[in-house]
Amino acid sequence: MLSFIILTLLVISEITEEFDQSVIIYFDSIAGNPEFDLLMQSITEIGDLFYMLFFGVALIIIKRTRRIGITIMILLVFSTILTGYVKCGVDRERPSLEFSGTFPILLERDTFALFCEGGANASFPSGHAARAVIFAIILGYSLSGRFPRGCYLLLIYPFLMSISRVYVLQHFPMDVIGGTILGMLLAGVLAKKTKLYKILEKSKS
Repeated sequence: MLSFIILTLLVISEITEEFDQSVIIYFDSIAGNPEFDLLMQSITEIGDLFYMLFFGVALIIIKRTRRIGITIMILLVFSTILTGYVKCGVDRERPSLEFSGTFPILLERDTFALFCEGGANASFPSGHAARAVIFAIILGYSLSGRFPRGCYLLLIYPFLMSISRVYVLQHFPMDVIGGTILGMLLAGVLAKKTKLYKILEKSKS
């Protein structure tokens, strides 16, 4: 929690602004390869809330994975709402550069906050990054019994998601780092506090 608070204060005080802008300019300069552009945009689209909720519903339908699906759904919804309110508070604008890649990209609303206008779709923290790391940690933990080493490969997903969000110029580096930290906090601390880890233990047995 302390790390997220410190990072948020750094972003608000614009201490990281120069670094963030330099990274955005770099990614803008390397865009334009059709295959890589399509790959990055495909990855970022997979992180859309609709697709992740659809996957969670699919897990709930299957009796054997129902508890895992419920766990993921709860954390996905909670993280989406929480990141929305944090965005309202920080109200950081997204990168001003438009994605100049092969394919156009539309800005999708990825967080929701009641009684909050404008800021809910701001930049910090990244809702995509938060959801991706939650997905990887919860699903990875549930598979750790059968695949003790292979489950760690799921961590590649949030890493690629974070890279893709910066690549398509929807977020600054500190946004995805903040989203990752927030997702880890929710998947760890919140899951433990609400006894969700017991649900996962039953699913593994």
